[in-house]
This record gives sequence, structure tokens and C-alpha cells, in this order.
Amino acid sequence: MNEPEKLDLRSLDISEEKKQKLLRLFPEILTEGGKIDFERLQLALGESVDVGRERYGMNWPGKAECFKTIQTPSMATLIPAPKESINFDTTENLIIEGDNLEVLKLLQKSYLGKVKMIYIDPPYNTGNDFIYPDNYTESLQTYLEYTGQVDAEGRKFGTNTETDGRFHSKWLNMMYPRLYLARNLLKDEGVVFISIDDTEVKNLRALLDEIFGEENFVANAVWQKKYSVSNDDQGIAPMHDHILAYQRSENFERNLLPRKEKQTQRYTNPDNDPRGDWSSGEYVSGKSKQERPTLWYAINHPKTGKEVWPEENAVWRYSREKHVQLEREGRLYWGPDMSYKVPRLKRYIAEIQDGVVPSTWWPFQEVGHNDEGQKETAELLGPKVFSTPKPIRLLRRMIELGCGKNDVVMDFFAGSGATAHAVLDLNKQDGGKRKFILVQLPEPTDREDYPTIADITKERIRRVIQKLNKEEQSKLALDDKNKHDRGFKVFKLSESNFKPWNAQVEQGNAAALEKQLDLHVDHIRDGRTSDDILYELLLKSGFPLATPIKKIALAGKTIHSAADGALFICLEKELNLELIRAMAEQKPARVVCLDEGFAGNDQLKANAVQIFKTKGVTSFKTV
Repeated sequence: MNEPEKLDLRSLDISEEKKQKLLRLFPEILTEGGKIDFERLQLALGESVDVGRERYGMNWPGKAECFKTIQTPSMATLIPAPKESINFDTTENLIIEGDNLEVLKLLQKSYLGKVKMIYIDPPYNTGNDFIYPDNYTESLQTYLEYTGQVDAEGRKFGTNTETDGRFHSKWLNMMYPRLYLARNLLKDEGVVFISIDDTEVKNLRALLDEIFGEENFVANAVWQKKYSVSNDDQGIAPMHDHILAYQRSENFERNLLPRKEKQTQRYTNPDNDPRGDWSSGEYVSGKSKQERPTLWYAINHPKTGKEVWPEENAVWRYSREKHVQLEREGRLYWGPDMSYKVPRLKRYIAEIQDGVVPSTWWPFQEVGHNDEGQKETAELLGPKVFSTPKPIRLLRRMIELGCGKNDVVMDFFAGSGATAHAVLDLNKQDGGKRKFILVQLPEPTDREDYPTIADITKERIRRVIQKLNKEEQSKLALDDKNKHDRGFKVFKLSESNFKPWNAQVEQGNAAALEKQLDLHVDHIRDGRTSDDILYELLLKSGFPLATPIKKIALAGKTIHSAADGALFICLEKELNLELIRAMAEQKPARVVCLDEGFAGNDQLKANAVQIFKTKGVTSFKTV
């Protein structure tokens, strides 16, 4: 082969990836035409295939289109915006401005299986807060027109009202592909938390059962979002929201909640036990001797020597054999001066779990309420900037349960940016190095100070970072803030930097064909910078947007080295044999060059293929 491969500028092809996984398991099902033979697959699986027409499941108008949307790769890109960022060159945090469906597609190659926890607070479908493209299958074009990046009309984002005949269906059509794509980004031990109210909780639970599998349901936590009932409420006042949690697989392990100081104050050591502080627990169970006959027996009081029986209608908590063991280990506490009639069991603080087992009841005293979220936002940005911000304590609860200290947290309905605020705040408290990825649509706000919700997102996190840094300036360890990643890279959804070749040009249309040939020669869009191109090639080569990139000089030219030389990106428009050899000598794993750099020199291109091959470069592609 004397031609380098062409870099695929599309996002991950979900259907092709699944097809290849299937063929690795069942190679015999491939037909001569490259299709899947389902009859052969059925034979291979035998009785495991359900061929019945009536099945339990969830259906709605538009569900089939959801799968088409999922399977259609994106041709968009993410344009870097360093001037709107903080510490762009060093930070690993991301804020992406754009339609989250398109962004989730673009992240499939680079962030597949890399996110530990996802939290989203999607539109609750209350009738006036639902922003979506009219034709979500054309979301990139819709988005570009919506944000004024192209000159066109007719594509609008709007609300979903209850008078619409497909009120629930439209909401499901919006949520299904996003949740499907989001699941791919989770680690095998990852988890997703989703806030929702009673309007769509039933449908959301059914969606998650289908996408994640009902066996991966973790919990339905009930958050007490208000601290008092509204006096003007006409019905039974709603005081709660639901937070549904689903794991990626059975490998997810929830963390314990931090143990508060008052929860350990009851552990003392009044008898100078060498095993340390302890607290005592009941030794008697409320079961009757009819229910637990083997636990009804007499023990001896160590002071009087008399037999002691459980209280009326009760039994001991432990078997006779276990009692003898506990007595031998000195774990029975009979009170000061042996004054108790029945013993209590010593539980040592050194033996208890390092935390508290969480429950599904999340009262506002523990995790905050709506008003608290409003006050936190107002302190940073001013009053009534954002209508429904979640309190930081609520987000912190989920991060504590779902993440380790070095994990990635994602929120693709970012809103005011509360998730990133919670990540930064928690990192300060426990020294963690968690990273965040936020995605937010630039939905207009009709405000001069914050024209879009995405502007609110970015400005809130800027001010959170300023606040945290200022708080640490008064500490002795003035360099402590350097240990934290307090920055973020801003990217904005846009069309690919490369004009696509249209293979469907009308036969005989000379003008159209000539235009396509011009694109083949100069296919980079006007106004795009080298950084714009660099990050698109990085993303579509499967590298995260936070990958470290260094500029290195080789043969008088500039090369971008990503991930310590794992990928070389050459944007030079005049390539020569000296540069090709210099790159090959560095032995990168992969190389991407601009096709126009070869200026039609097929011999140079063929030599490049051979040179890279002999030096062990596993992938050489052009674009």
C-alpha cells in the first residue's frame, strides 16, 4: 500500500462498532455482502433468541428515529476558546458550549469508558422549560442556525407544551439518544445520577431500565427540596424531587458518606480498654422465643453469678456459641460496677466502617434545598440569574457516593455550573484531584450581563475559582492552590474545519464537480486557526481534549506532539523527505499530516508510508 489512510473526520460509528463486536463473537453470521445474517445468529444462539412478537417493553412514537440518530456519526468539531478559559494550557477541566447530543457523539472516541460519574438535571418537561431542536436528527444544522453560525432560517429551539399531542414522546425522543451515548462514556464501574420530578420519573425509570438494564438500578433517592409548604398551593404540596441512580455494571461500588464528628463523640473508653474507644449496642433482640428458640438461653452475671434471661418476649442477639466467644474476648459491658441486669455489646471505633451507609432519604438539613441553591448562585452572580440551581451540598453528596478522588465527573445539562462548583469545593476540602466536563447549550437569557446560559456557566466557575484562590491566600501554604487544578478549557461546537467531499454530486453537473475538486485542493474552512485544526485532529484521533500537547522543532518545521509522542500532528503545508525522516526517527505511535502538505507529490507520499512503516509507526493518516 503506497497511500496513507484518510483520517475519519466523523465521530464514532456506533452501529459499526457494535457490528464488529458481534462479528468477533460470531464470525459465521457475516454474509457475502458484508451484512449480518440474523437467521445464522439465531441458529448460533439457539433457544436464547426470543422470536415472539409480543414482548414487555417501552414504545412511543419516534423511538425508531432515536436509533437512527444514535447511529448517525457527527461531522462537527469543538473549537477551542482560550480567551474564555482559565489556565487553558494546563487544566484538564472542560466546559463545552453546544448541543449536548452532538457533543456526546464527538466525545465517543476520546472519552469512551473514561468517566466515573455523570450527573444531569435535565428539563423536567413541565411545559415551558424544554429546549430542543424541532428536528433532532439534524441537530448540528439546527444548532448552527440557532446560534447564528450559518445564514438560514426555519430551525428553531422551543418549548414542549402539554397541548402538544406528543408531549411525553418528544421528551423521550430527546432523552433516549443522550442517555444511550452517555452510558458509553462511563467506566465499567461508573454510575449516573439524574434529577427528575413526578412528571416524568416513571418514563425516565423505564428508559434507564432499557438502556442500562433494570439489574443495574442502584437507588431512587428522594430529595427534600423545600423546607416548607407554599400556602397558595391548591393541592398536596410537592416537597421532593427524585434522583435516580444507575450503575454501568455490577462493578460499581458506592462509597460511604463521611462520618461527622458528632457521630464519633459517643465512642469513649471509660474502662481504659486497650483496644481503644468504644460504644455499646443492644444485646437483646425484639424477636420472641417462639420465633428464635435457639437464642433463648440463660447466661451468668459476672458479679452475682446468677442466671440472666432475656427480657419478656425477647431473645439474645447472638447464639450460645457466639456469646461464649464474645465473653471470652471481654466484649460484654455490664455497666459501671457491673450494675446492669443484662449486658451490652462493645463496638470499637477502630472496627467500624470508615463512613456512614447512605440511605434513599435525603433531607434538606443534610443536602440543602432550592432556596440554598438560589442563595449560593446569588452570592456569586447576583439575584435571580438562574431559576433552578441545585445546592452544592446535594451535588457533593452524589460525588462523595459515586467518585474517587481522581475521577472524572460529567454534567451535560450543566445549567449554572453547580456540578463543577461542587467538584472544586470538594477537592479543596479533601485534597482530591477530580476533573469535570460540563456541556451547556447557549440558550438565550434576554440579559445583557449574561446573554446565554452557557455564559452563566462559565462566569460562575470563574468566580468560584477566584473565591477559592482568594481564601487560600491567607494560609501559610501560599503555593497550595498550585496543587489544585483550578481552571477550565472552553470549547464551542461548530462545523468541521474541513469541508466535506460530496460523493453524491449530480452526474453531468460540471459546476458542482468543479467545486468538489476545489474542495479536494483546499478543503479547510476560511477563518480557522491552526489550534482549531489541531484539536479536531486530536479529538477525532481518539485523544481527550485535555491531552498535553508540546510543539517540537524537526527539520526546521513545527510538529505538535501529543501525549508524550504517542501522536504527532503535522500541520505544515510544505512537507519534504527530511521532515518525514525526522518524524519517523522519533518513533511516534501515530502520525497525522495535512494532505495538502504533499502538494500532489505522490512519490513523496509513498515514501512517507514506507519510512513510517519501517520505523514502527503503527498508523499514518492524512486529512
